[in-house]
Amino acid sequence: MLSHIHPWRPLRFPIKSLIPSALGSLIFTKPSVSAAMITADEDPTAHNYPTDADAFISNPTDPVRQILTFFTRKHDSSSHCFRTLVLKLNQLQVDKIIDNLEVENPESAIEFFHLMRNEYGCRHSIASQFVIAHIFAGKRRFKELRSFLLEILQEEGSGSAPSLSELLWNRFGDWDSNGVVWDMLAFAYSRSEMVHDALFVLAKMKDLNLRPSILTYNSLLYNLRHTDIMWDVYDDIKASGIPRNEYTNSILIDGLCRQSLLQEAISFLRFSDGEETRPSVSSFNSLMSKFCTVGYLDVAKSFFCMMFKYGILPDSYSYNILIHGLCVAGSMEEALEFTDDMERHGLEPDVVTYNILAKGFRLLGLMNGAWKIIHRMLLKGLNPDIITYTMLICGHCKAGNIEEGFKLRKEMLSRGFQLNGISYTVLLSSLCKMGRVNEAFCLLPEMESIGLKPDIVMYSILIHGLCKQGEVQKAIQLYNKMCLRKILPNSFAHSAILLGLSDKATLLEARMFFDTLTESELMEDIVLYNIMIYRYAKVGKISEAIQLYKQIIEKGISPSIVTFNSLLYGFCRRRKLAEARVWFDAIEAHGLVPSAITFTTLMNALCEEGNIFGMFEMLYKMEERAVEPTNVTYTVIIKGLCKQKRLQESLQLLEEMHAKGISPDEITYNIIIHCLCRARDMRKAFQLHNEMLRCNIRPSPVTYNVLINGLCVYGDLNDADRFFSSLQNQNVGLTKVAYTTLIKAHCAKGDVGKAGILFHQMVQKGFDISVRDYSAVINRLCKKNLTTKVKVFLRMMLSDGISLDQENSFVMLNAFHQVGDLNSEFELLAQVIKCGLFPD
Repeated sequence: MLSHIHPWRPLRFPIKSLIPSALGSLIFTKPSVSAAMITADEDPTAHNYPTDADAFISNPTDPVRQILTFFTRKHDSSSHCFRTLVLKLNQLQVDKIIDNLEVENPESAIEFFHLMRNEYGCRHSIASQFVIAHIFAGKRRFKELRSFLLEILQEEGSGSAPSLSELLWNRFGDWDSNGVVWDMLAFAYSRSEMVHDALFVLAKMKDLNLRPSILTYNSLLYNLRHTDIMWDVYDDIKASGIPRNEYTNSILIDGLCRQSLLQEAISFLRFSDGEETRPSVSSFNSLMSKFCTVGYLDVAKSFFCMMFKYGILPDSYSYNILIHGLCVAGSMEEALEFTDDMERHGLEPDVVTYNILAKGFRLLGLMNGAWKIIHRMLLKGLNPDIITYTMLICGHCKAGNIEEGFKLRKEMLSRGFQLNGISYTVLLSSLCKMGRVNEAFCLLPEMESIGLKPDIVMYSILIHGLCKQGEVQKAIQLYNKMCLRKILPNSFAHSAILLGLSDKATLLEARMFFDTLTESELMEDIVLYNIMIYRYAKVGKISEAIQLYKQIIEKGISPSIVTFNSLLYGFCRRRKLAEARVWFDAIEAHGLVPSAITFTTLMNALCEEGNIFGMFEMLYKMEERAVEPTNVTYTVIIKGLCKQKRLQESLQLLEEMHAKGISPDEITYNIIIHCLCRARDMRKAFQLHNEMLRCNIRPSPVTYNVLINGLCVYGDLNDADRFFSSLQNQNVGLTKVAYTTLIKAHCAKGDVGKAGILFHQMVQKGFDISVRDYSAVINRLCKKNLTTKVKVFLRMMLSDGISLDQENSFVMLNAFHQVGDLNSEFELLAQVIKCGLFPD
């Protein structure tokens, strides 16, 4: 018998509790094979040098003893005999083998455990796994023990602490190193973020008078640092008498900072100063980081200085925290000074430091500064990482320099980096904003080739881009594709399609899409209702808009100020100011505050009605409620003043806008310039034009139309010609109105030659020329009885394929009749009759 050579220690727990009821069921994933019948026991001393087969034949009736003999004699585990025998083992036999090997040869127990699991697919019992855990603990192989227990917990999952604790105590309570396994189990639960299980194990340890390590307490404290429970853990640490280390206090301070309990964090720092464990650099870093986050940079810097007082040297992370805070605040000069100070104290800035600085310049829109930082980094021998490239791509794209963004993308790919989702999202967004949607779609295959799938943000950007280009049907197809991929569309995607349909299609189609969303309850979003209400209000369908408002109230959706602004706009557009005021009063009843748009909408309606007093009354209400006027508000007031020819007040209001830092736009200037032209003050009108250029406000075509018309009607036509020519030389994009204004002026003056030249220029520019354009010239020539020139323009009109109309035909017939040009009169009359324009 092998028992006198390999004594087997009996199991220390009832077998019934550890093995499955069906003991004969196999525990392997691989099929078992039949073993040869083995007949008789043999004396183990009969063979000095047995073969593998001899080893197994020596104990023909007990596979457990045969396996134990095999491991004692160090035979080859890949032999056929061993494999045949192993495949017939059941769960109980495996447990017995591991338990015996733990006594005789612990390393063999570990070897057999891994062999059975890795080679034969054996799923070990928890009891066997705890045997191996105790072997690791006994041999102080703590790293392996930790990994081993983490594997167990991945398998057992959350809520397994009660059963494992019961087994650990009942089966292994008197084993050496049992306390170590308990402690490491609590630690493993904490590391696996199974906090409640970890707390359960610690409570059991307390009952059993087992002492957790500070490592376990720190891990649990770390996981609970965002809750009040961390104080309970901390009190347990103090009560246990376990010496705290610097990480204990650092974790607690970090937790207080995360909970925004900054005063408590500072108090704890002062309290810990009198203890054996003094504050660490981590504690100061946590405080500095939080104070930087909330914008108290000066306080953060004071803690930085305090470290030196405690004899603590800041680390790279300390400097990076302050540098990041300064960069976010836009204090780039001071951030660079801290970087220099970092080097003076023997700390080399790393890639993280340079990325922070480069991002700081990017946030300010100073990409040249960002590139200088990158060059500085390269001179230090550091290479940009994916964060560097992503930041630079974002910066250039935001600045509108998408080509530079694509150059960086190409450089990234050439250096073996793969773009991340952020980079692709920024590139897609920039392309779509520039109307290059087809190019944006070309990025999708590249993304998918590296395993990145478009997310809801990317789909929404593409849908919005398509809708902006008027390709609403393509946007809907993409929307459907997104839904098929089980990506739930968001409000942005829905809004883009709804806006696209209401802009490019019909309100009926937009309403059908809207009803599909709201009826299926996919999205009960006030934004969608606001879009439809505004579209109805814009086209004057105020009853439909009110119907949707009632639907909002019925569904329990809270209307927003945008809802009321849209309704107000609809009533004002229909000149129903009494109803508009009723809706204005209803805003506060819903707990909302009227916005600048609310007041400005009503003020504009009053201005259009000529009720300037009412407009100013609304302005006073706006000021009473501390609602700041916008540039649109000022523009409306200026328009009202100009209507009353109160030019001086308008100009004073324009100066007030500049003084308050409110930028007027070209519409503001156009209103005043138009008023100045009508007042025949062309000098002041051009002064305002020059002021626009100085303020980097680009004059619109309307600005030039107003000035040219002013010179033609109220000034000197020669000045108008010179101004027009100078604009042409500057390649200013003039509209057809500028040409027709000058043509009419020259016709009225009788300078048909100049009018003809301008007309030819207008045609060459590719403008659409209609019968009305020719009629405007012909009518003025007829008034001057310049019938020869009339016939020139008539031939031009007919050669351009533009047919006569009744009005200009009779104007020309009358002119020919008055000058006695009967031939021309009869020829034209014949043409009129032929075209069917002669009245019955």
